[in-house]
Amino acid sequence: MTTRSVRSPAVLLAATMLAMPLAVSPVVTTPAYAWRIVFDPSNYAQNVLTAARTLEQINHQITSLQNEATMLINQARNLASLPFSSLQTLQQNVQRTQQLLTQAQNIAFDVQRIDQAFQQQYGNVSMSATDQQLVSDARSRWQNTVGGLQDAMRVQAGVVSNIDTNRTQMSELVNQSQGATGALQATQAGNQLLALQSQQLSDLVALLAANGRAGALTEAERTAAAEQGREQRRRFLTPGAGYQPGNAQMFNGN
Repeated sequence: MTTRSVRSPAVLLAATMLAMPLAVSPVVTTPAYAWRIVFDPSNYAQNVLTAARTLEQINHQITSLQNEATMLINQARNLASLPFSSLQTLQQNVQRTQQLLTQAQNIAFDVQRIDQAFQQQYGNVSMSATDQQLVSDARSRWQNTVGGLQDAMRVQAGVVSNIDTNRTQMSELVNQSQGATGALQATQAGNQLLALQSQQLSDLVALLAANGRAGALTEAERTAAAEQGREQRRRFLTPGAGYQPGNAQMFNGN
């Protein structure tokens, strides 16, 4: 009796499943050279935040550099010197006034010469001086008085002539002060304005000195003239030898 083998459906299914990986394996296997791209949102956000912070630091550095540049520019302006100077003009005005004072006639602004002149011409009238000497001294005193008055008028004219120059300098200095770009220029303009004021005060002092000198000479001449007048009156009233007769020849006799 021949035995016939019978295969059940379960056996056939198991055999089929064992054979399938061998058939499909070449199709689903991934090559070794393929790349895999992965996106990480948290890492991307961290990188963006880092870049923003770096940009913010750069902006702060740029702002700091701009502030430093502005500070240096302001310092340069504060240290800039004033492009205008009135010193030479003011010195010329002072020298002109001094020259007028040094050109004083007869009695200069010198203590020793004043003392000498007053001892010789304005002191007590000498009892032994001749009438001619008295007249000469009186004329010399008059010349001193006239010279003093003339000197005072010359100083007055010089001071008045300085007014126009001072006005021009003052206007220019005020403009320079108002247009100053820094503290140094403003200070220098202010200093020159003070120098201008000092020059004007020196002119005023010179004017007062010249006028005072003229007034003092006038008063000294008046005092000396009164003293000399008393001496001349004394001499006139002093009894003399009287009339003494003498011989007089009017025509030449032959």
